[in-house]
Amino acid sequence: MVVGVEVNSARRMFLAGGAAAAAAPTRGARKESRVPMRAIVVSTWDFGAAANRAVLATMKAGGSLVDAVEAGARVPEVDLTNHSVGEGGYPDRDGHVTLDAIIMDDAGGLGAVAALEEIVHAVSVARRVMERTPHTMLVGDGATQFAVAQGFERRKFLTPEAEAGWREWLRTSRYEPVANIENRRSIGAVPALNHDTLGILARSPEGRLAGACTTSGMAFKMHGRVGDSPQCGCGLFVERGVGAATSTGVGEEVTRIAGSARVVASMRSGLSPGAACREAVQHIAQLRGAAIKGVQVGFLALSSRGEVGAYALMPGFTYAVTDEHGNTQIRPAPSLAG
Repeated sequence: MVVGVEVNSARRMFLAGGAAAAAAPTRGARKESRVPMRAIVVSTWDFGAAANRAVLATMKAGGSLVDAVEAGARVPEVDLTNHSVGEGGYPDRDGHVTLDAIIMDDAGGLGAVAALEEIVHAVSVARRVMERTPHTMLVGDGATQFAVAQGFERRKFLTPEAEAGWREWLRTSRYEPVANIENRRSIGAVPALNHDTLGILARSPEGRLAGACTTSGMAFKMHGRVGDSPQCGCGLFVERGVGAATSTGVGEEVTRIAGSARVVASMRSGLSPGAACREAVQHIAQLRGAAIKGVQVGFLALSSRGEVGAYALMPGFTYAVTDEHGNTQIRPAPSLAG
């Protein structure tokens, strides 16, 4: 059984979907893209561009939106140069690489895993949770056991670079998250604490939505720590006829306000995607005050009409936007601090 929005064919999607006029600007709109009645894919950070290409290729091949966002999320999960997602991720303070992921569509389909070990494609396990269990989330050993029972390969993974970074970090064991570390491939001799996700949102020509989010979590976190990424309404939220949102940055701050659900709720009340993201960021700033100095949090949102918006606490958050023709732009998000 496939839970999700089926796209009947590439021809239907890409030839019959571009007829409607552009939606009127919504209240609070900033400089945001309007892509009426066309497929569009957006994702967090510059490395999201490769994920977007996989999403679009799957949609063109006739896959469902859920097929597509799963395929996109699987790309960084096997990118060993990416130290905040999947197999190349940094471990927790005990040396274990643990993964979190969520997948969701606008028909109520939802599956997530948290603190998953020894299974590379956390997003695919999350999809199995959605489709083959009565639950919406499995965690820890239970998630791993379920994955193995579903036929996923179990193997230990800790890349030499990640292990070296962890051992270097053990010399001081300081928790000092560094904003926007995700855009740096080299972080120097002493590893900084990364805190990124790959959040991806996709829209069909008919306005249907799905999303996924995958991460290895904060580097050198306490064993058992789970951030916002796999939590519905925090790292990801999708609502039919309204929009979808995802988050990035220090997850603890996002969970305090159920950030992605808040963004979608603001869109439902009439705010544009960008204004809704800005409202969530401003609320975090007001709530936390000096406690978030130097902390990055960003939101990315996509409306059912194809509008895109983003906002962050600090400058440096980027996101990738790919249209139905495969054209991708890397855009900087506006920020509260800049």
